Amino acid sequence: MKPFTDAERERIRQAVQQAERVTKGEIVPMIVPASALYREAGYRTGLMLALLALAFLLTIEIYWLPWGWHAGNAGWLLLAVVAAYGLGQWLGRVPRVIRLVTSRERMAHKVNLRAEQAFYKHGLHNTKGRTGILILVSLLERRVHVLADKGLNDRVPPGTWDGLVNGIIDGIRTGQATDAICAAIAKCGALLAQVSPAGSGDNPNELPDTLIQEP
Repeated sequence: MKPFTDAERERIRQAVQQAERVTKGEIVPMIVPASALYREAGYRTGLMLALLALAFLLTIEIYWLPWGWHAGNAGWLLLAVVAAYGLGQWLGRVPRVIRLVTSRERMAHKVNLRAEQAFYKHGLHNTKGRTGILILVSLLERRVHVLADKGLNDRVPPGTWDGLVNGIIDGIRTGQATDAICAAIAKCGALLAQVSPAGSGDNPNELPDTLIQEP
């Protein structure tokens, strides 16, 4: 996915401002390329390719080459296996391969952990009424995690944020990430207005409205 342009980031900022006018909730959108390095994907892919290469070469040697040929060519066999492992290590950095060899449960755990870390790192836990809410989009895993503070989460039933999550994921898959994020922010504001309305009193803007982008 290409980086957000200045115009797209401005659209998201305006969407946050508009949504927060009707609620005391503090909405913080955040997007990251991945929630973890997944180094084990390289190990697994390398091991699989190395084993496949070994099996393939041994099959050729046993059934197609003259008996005893392998005696002087063990070094080439080892080199081919090592090369296959190295290729697998490289392929294990490709997002599509990472998703293929990593369990959905592990990716979900990593996204949830990244959201929890970001929640405290960016001060969402410090709002006066405990009304911070993080919308984290993690691109590699194709997952969205919504994390609301106690002042909001205790007032909404389970499954409240599922619609936001699904909408953003669909938008990313169809190349309309900005539209999907803005729509999710607007929907989030409408939901929060029911449980934590802005009211007629003071409603300070405690957190920045800009999209957070981290490596």
